[in-house]
Amino acid sequence: MTGDKIRCDACPVMCYIAPGQTGACDRYANAQGRIVRSDPVVMLSRAVEAGGRLVPFARPDWDGQLVTPEDAFVTGIGAGTTYPDYKPAPFIVASKVAGADMVTVVTEAIFSYCGVRVKIDTDRHLGPEGAVVRAGGEAIGLVTTAEYGSQMLSLGGVRHLTGGSKAEGRATCATELALCNGEAVELAIDGGAAVVVQVGAAPIVNGVCEARMRVGCGSATIGMFASGWRGLVDEVVVVDDHITGVVSEHQAGKVLGWQPTGIRIKGHRSTPGRYFQVSEPGLGWGGTKLTDPLEILGPWNPDKGARPGLTLLMVSTTGEDHGYYVLDEALVAQPRPLPESLRATVRLIAENCEPSLCSVLFSAGAGGSLRAGVTRNPVRLTRSVHVGITRLTCGGAACFVWPGGGITFMVDVTRLPPGAFGYVPTPALVAPLEFTLPRADYLAMGGHEGAIRSLAQIEAEGAEYATAGQVQPWPGALP
Repeated sequence: MTGDKIRCDACPVMCYIAPGQTGACDRYANAQGRIVRSDPVVMLSRAVEAGGRLVPFARPDWDGQLVTPEDAFVTGIGAGTTYPDYKPAPFIVASKVAGADMVTVVTEAIFSYCGVRVKIDTDRHLGPEGAVVRAGGEAIGLVTTAEYGSQMLSLGGVRHLTGGSKAEGRATCATELALCNGEAVELAIDGGAAVVVQVGAAPIVNGVCEARMRVGCGSATIGMFASGWRGLVDEVVVVDDHITGVVSEHQAGKVLGWQPTGIRIKGHRSTPGRYFQVSEPGLGWGGTKLTDPLEILGPWNPDKGARPGLTLLMVSTTGEDHGYYVLDEALVAQPRPLPESLRATVRLIAENCEPSLCSVLFSAGAGGSLRAGVTRNPVRLTRSVHVGITRLTCGGAACFVWPGGGITFMVDVTRLPPGAFGYVPTPALVAPLEFTLPRADYLAMGGHEGAIRSLAQIEAEGAEYATAGQVQPWPGALP
């Protein structure tokens, strides 16, 4: 203590907290001369309704009727940390699952080695691969390899959190925290677009809210819908930044007996009916820079089927952009109103597009001394996770664990209860972790046997830092 302030030892910052105030992380407070956890530890139950209930831990006047041990799962949300890491985790919970004795080790882990992977469903060009992504002017990550119909960002990581300036670290931490807790963030990509990202919402690219994820590349679109165009139009070009498709040359068209049209596409011909690099990437048709799709057409060849009156449909991979043309006497494509018969085919493309959404995966390495809160022999925990004896969850949500050394995991942030992530101003993110395994295996790996408590004991005794428990329903996506 320093005067009336108490020094909190829940993280490396070691804040001095005045009475009635919280530390820099807003997670711990000085309540009447005692450090308390300001948020309740979250327990998941299938027996409660939305909204949850508070359980007054360590209160002698409570009868314990709100929680049933067979149904409740204690998460790391609000549990407190193991810092300094030589001590056991805040909650090491004994339970029975299908008659088997189990142990769940629960903690809030402090992660400097963490980041987020952001998937943005859009064919718009957000920026070149490897371009720096910024928040508030600070570099916090980069554009990585695009996936089918989606642009991908890799944000955060230890080099941005602690390897740069203080401003860079703060911006990185704040952005990661906001994304993991479902808040919107505004990002700027060097040499590219400004984009607003929020998990579960459509991205906003340069002020325009995206609506659709492309149905497929230009070639795939032809493969799906070529039969619907047969007999309605002489030629179809599906414009796409990656693979632009031409139906008369495409294998789907050949199978349907499509006649040659003498069309010429400016681009790198791959296989019949498939063209790469018809335009530079951009915010136009099919993720290209095109606002006029006719720019990708060369002179039509009359020796290979081009003729006056030949009809042409050009459409993007989302159906948002489309145009109908007729060749004149000079074999120049002239725009015409889209016939009603073709409107249905364009609507079909749009119908098969999924909503444009943003997805966020939290990625971190649960290594180092964090594992000492679980066992006195940390490497055994790592091995147990990799062979499947120990089940790793994050706020109750199943994790994907990367093969190889360490416990490097990823989790979909939408599968956690709201507000599951926190931070400390070192800077680092705080995420809930739970390790569940048979009691015999836990003891065999050198687990902290003396710290194992039943749910009834936890409710009666509380934790190292005074806290309450909140019982919430299992999120609908969870088993």
